[in-house]
Amino acid sequence: MTPAIFWEQIAPILFFLALGFAVGTYRERRHFASLARREREMAQLGMGVVSLRKISRPETVRLAAFVAGDAVIATDYFKGFVAGLRNIVGGEVGAYETLMERARREATLRMLEQARQLGATEVWNVRYGTSNIRSAARRNPGASVEVFAFGTAVVRK
Repeated sequence: MTPAIFWEQIAPILFFLALGFAVGTYRERRHFASLARREREMAQLGMGVVSLRKISRPETVRLAAFVAGDAVIATDYFKGFVAGLRNIVGGEVGAYETLMERARREATLRMLEQARQLGATEVWNVRYGTSNIRSAARRNPGASVEVFAFGTAVVRK
């Protein structure tokens, strides 16, 4: 391979892969920081999340209402490419783990924000549903997932 071919054909591809990785990593870190900040705010408001089906002290419940939060999150091209390589040899796929974590936390926060608007301080019987919006493929290695969080918001007397 001559240096001219490298600089004309391969270097631009490497540049855009590196740029995509940098931008994707920056956006992912910003999203994690935003999630942490919003989770602290919810904790300061005393919002509780419980997976139990039966509400304790039901005689003190003034209002119980269904609340839900939904989030669709995608990986960037570079992380999808690396995850595809990981699928060849097996093992944990960190890019998809962070994808699912971000989607779950975002959906939970959106559900809690809806509960807070009702004046609730706790959400019971919290459940999650997931959906694969776009699978990684050879031609397009990016992936998108949807996480749906739902539960019963409780306002006490």
